[in-house]
Order: sequence, then C-alpha cells, then structure tokens
Amino acid sequence: MRKLIVPLAAALAAVLVTLAVSSMTSTAATSSYADDRSAIEDLQARYLFALDFHDPDLYVSTFTPEGVLDYGSGEVKGRQAIRDVIAKMPSPRATNGLRPAAARHNISNVVIKVDGNTAVGRSAWFHYANDNPERKAALDGFGHYEDELVKVNGQWLFSKRKIYNEGRDEWAYKGKGNPAW
Repeated sequence: MRKLIVPLAAALAAVLVTLAVSSMTSTAATSSYADDRSAIEDLQARYLFALDFHDPDLYVSTFTPEGVLDYGSGEVKGRQAIRDVIAKMPSPRATNGLRPAAARHNISNVVIKVDGNTAVGRSAWFHYANDNPERKAALDGFGHYEDELVKVNGQWLFSKRKIYNEGRDEWAYKGKGNPAW
C-alpha cells in the first residue's frame, strides 16, 4: 500500500501544478473588458495628443495600416493618406507679438462595446482654443466620434474613425436618434 501512495501523491501534485500553470497562462492570454476599455481610452487620448501637438506620425500610428478617417469631407484610407492630411494642418504661429495660439481637444461620454478582438465606440468631443488677441480660452467646436476598432497583436487601433462636427453643416450628425445605441 505504501508503494502506491507515493506515486499517487506525485501524480496528484503534477496535476495540481499543471492546472495552476494552465490557469495562469489562460488568464494572461485573455483580457477583461476593463483592460480593453482602458487600452481603448488610452488610444483615444494618444490620438488627441498627436492631433493637438501636430505629430502626424503618432497620429497615424493609432490607425491600422488600412485604417479609414472620415472627417466630414470624405474618407481618407490608409496610414500614408491619413498622414498626408494631418501633416498639412497648420501649426499655430505667433501673430502681432502674441505667443502662438494653442488648441486642445477633450473627449467625454465614452461608450465602448467589445466583442473579442473588435470593438465599437462612441464619444463626445469638445475643442478649446485661444486664437484671439487676449489668448483667452474659448469653446469653439463640438461633436462626436463613431469608432470601429480592432486589436492587432494585443494593441487596439482604429480601423475607422468618423468625426461629426456640429459647427459645420457638412460634418453635422444627420442620423436619427442616439448614435450610442
């Protein structure tokens, strides 16, 4: 009987170790909704910092290589085409002895639906600028984003971002009802 107990104990220990290792690796391979949401919110923030600080290379890195930017004047497809559009945006310059104006985007009301390695998101955006003689901050634009996202090699990227701008007729939301489901 004693000869049988030692091999059984060793076998049981091996099974327990295997289950523990399997549990750790399967947990590491899948992400929670909170992990995915956090990564998507980080992506949204990097996108806006890149836009506001005139960094077209960082900006396009938030899109898949075949990504689509729809900003009201039509769709721009692919990283290089998106980069070309963003690189042509004017940088603020000093005028009449004033320091260069600054502008910043903020997002809020973020809703995200994750389905495996794809997701959709909606968020409201606001634009503040101080492009005036007093350099006073002023809210000068708002709208919302409609995003399609994909996780590539563990990193969330925009596969499509549509921008609605309520300050421009051709960019304004013309849909019916709440765009956030």
